[in-house]
Amino acid sequence: MGLRWKYRPDGSNWGDFGDDDQHGRMNLITEHVRRRALEEVTDGRSFCLSLPLDLPGGKVLNPRRGPPEFHPIERDGHVAFNLQMSRIEPNFTDVHSDEAVLLYNQYSTHWDGFAHKGAVFDINGDGNPQPVFYNGFQIADEQGNGTQGTLGAIAVSVAEMAETCVQGRGVMIDLRYHLGDERVDVDFDILSRILEADKIVVEEGDIVCFHTGLGDLIMKSRGNPDPALRTRCAVLDGSDQRLLDWITDTGVAAIAADNLAVERSSTLGSPAHCCDVSTALPLHRHCLFKLGVHLGELWYLTDLAVWLRNHRRSRFLLTAPPLRLPGAAGAPVTPVATV
Repeated sequence: MGLRWKYRPDGSNWGDFGDDDQHGRMNLITEHVRRRALEEVTDGRSFCLSLPLDLPGGKVLNPRRGPPEFHPIERDGHVAFNLQMSRIEPNFTDVHSDEAVLLYNQYSTHWDGFAHKGAVFDINGDGNPQPVFYNGFQIADEQGNGTQGTLGAIAVSVAEMAETCVQGRGVMIDLRYHLGDERVDVDFDILSRILEADKIVVEEGDIVCFHTGLGDLIMKSRGNPDPALRTRCAVLDGSDQRLLDWITDTGVAAIAADNLAVERSSTLGSPAHCCDVSTALPLHRHCLFKLGVHLGELWYLTDLAVWLRNHRRSRFLLTAPPLRLPGAAGAPVTPVATV
């Protein structure tokens, strides 16, 4: 392990995949692991695991993010949407549509990139902590800017994740089946009982999907969510060190859930109470900052979870690359499960 700095955070894997690695645990999805995932396909049926990108609707779940906003594009003085091209060239019978969209990358179904959460850490041991991200990268230049003239990340952007193709074996853990739709903080003990009851085994390189039911409630709200959704359905208890150790020990490549933050958070009306008082989102810090484990949020998992349970299965082929958007800290995704 030839680190380009002197120190790394306790419990991190910085340098294990190389000094310049920006892929984190996605490195564990090797050709062998991908072939193993393909073996899970027996029926050839596919499931869309994305919410429509205009859901949840409004700003109930997060007041800082909003639904997509469409903006017109002009062509020769005409709005280029449902535009009869005969207005430009009389002989043309084409009808043309184009548009621009203002998109909040983490409003609906998305992946968190490593640039989403970092920490102030003394990577040189010189008593001068610096804002750093996974594997010790800094995402801004010396002036605090991202890419030249923008706010984008110069390192560990979500585009790095897209390069890995994000195709591997998904493992469904159906919290909703066991816990219902009420808010439950899922610690290691609860998780262990569910894994044992459903005979689920998580192996290195798997992408774990937690079905809580919130995605289903969002779909049923039809763009007008009740504020009560903020405190519905299960969340992982990131304050439980044994749960964090489970993430480390299993070697999971990534984690996705159909709730907002995967873990308990102040955004969902229930702040974490963690032994690490330096962070409000201990699971985010553990995964994104220390281990290089991407987090997927606001997926739609209900139809797949029901099908898997009815067929006494928990594993499937998952294909879920984010938008290859350099500089972005997160990006929308339309995951596809094949069974």
